[in-house]
Amino acid sequence: MFVADILRDKGGEVISVGPEDSALSAARTLSKRGIGSVLVRAENGEILGIMSERDLAHGLAREAGAVLHLRVRELMTVDVATCRPGDTLHSVMERMTHGRFRHLPVVENGRLLGIVSIGDVVKNRLAEQAAESEMLKAYITQG
Repeated sequence: MFVADILRDKGGEVISVGPEDSALSAARTLSKRGIGSVLVRAENGEILGIMSERDLAHGLAREAGAVLHLRVRELMTVDVATCRPGDTLHSVMERMTHGRFRHLPVVENGRLLGIVSIGDVVKNRLAEQAAESEMLKAYITQG
């Protein structure tokens, strides 16, 4: 199974904020949408960073209540790892685990196609393994 399979099922909607938005506004977006991160994009669509719940927690630890008045650009992670639609779920899961991040934008030829989370990857990987198990059982019992 590939990243493209996840995007086919979940779609390509990506929630983004601007670098000058407030941390409070970004936190409200995360809460309202029930998501763990937002991409930070320039007006032309370029990916500038990603802001996650973890970035907010680190900012809160450093700045206490003042974190809410900071700009997203002051909290975001700027080195954004990405993946491609043709990447396998196994390779993406491995990258996420080793990199200790939970969200990967999917990019092809410089174009943002969507975003996958570790939850998306695990859910689809489990379904893939269950299907393989059922096929093996059928092969053994019918063999």
